[in-house]
Amino acid sequence: MKKQQIKLIIAVAALVILIIVASVLYARLGDRYKPNSLITQGGSDTKTPVQDEIGDTVTVDLSGGETDAPEDTSETSAETESEDNGLAPDFSMADREGNSFKLSDFRGKPVILNFWASWCPPCKSEMPDFESAYKEYGEDINFIMLNVTDGSRETVETAKSFIESAGYTFPVYFDTGLEGSIAYGASSIPMTFFIDAEGKMVAYGMGMLDASSLAQGIGMLLE
Repeated sequence: MKKQQIKLIIAVAALVILIIVASVLYARLGDRYKPNSLITQGGSDTKTPVQDEIGDTVTVDLSGGETDAPEDTSETSAETESEDNGLAPDFSMADREGNSFKLSDFRGKPVILNFWASWCPPCKSEMPDFESAYKEYGEDINFIMLNVTDGSRETVETAKSFIESAGYTFPVYFDTGLEGSIAYGASSIPMTFFIDAEGKMVAYGMGMLDASSLAQGIGMLLE
């Protein structure tokens, strides 16, 4: 009887230890592999994007078409150029009516710049959160939902059709020359950049952002 009690006590103790170890590992690894972590820009807190921090994405060939394998985006051209003058890279884009704009035209208010395509499942999955954020913060923040318009897999017409059918009201722009996509190294989408009113990069997210991460970025812009 005593032997059985001792065995039971040992089994319970082992189970408790296993649960404690599992909890510690989960706590440590949970943040490390969190898919939609924001990466801050500037100062000693700057971090280089790593594969662990990329969430759900699809890979695009910026010369046109979709590639089969992910490309290493650990050093984007956006990082390099923003380090030179402290500003997010400037580029040209078109609105739904075909009017031309530059990113620098939006200075004076913070900017959320999101790269997307209508054939990209994670892009579409995060859009309801962007729509909600736009309705709440559209007066204070410029939302630039930039379509990666490569002219083959994605056209202005297919992008417009998707937005209209989904009923989204946030501002949509088209990167028809892929100037912005190349400048920001958007070979994996979605990607989201948070830019302050002066045109400086504050943070960015690689992969699909959830509502919490989007709110975190908005908080950085409005603090």
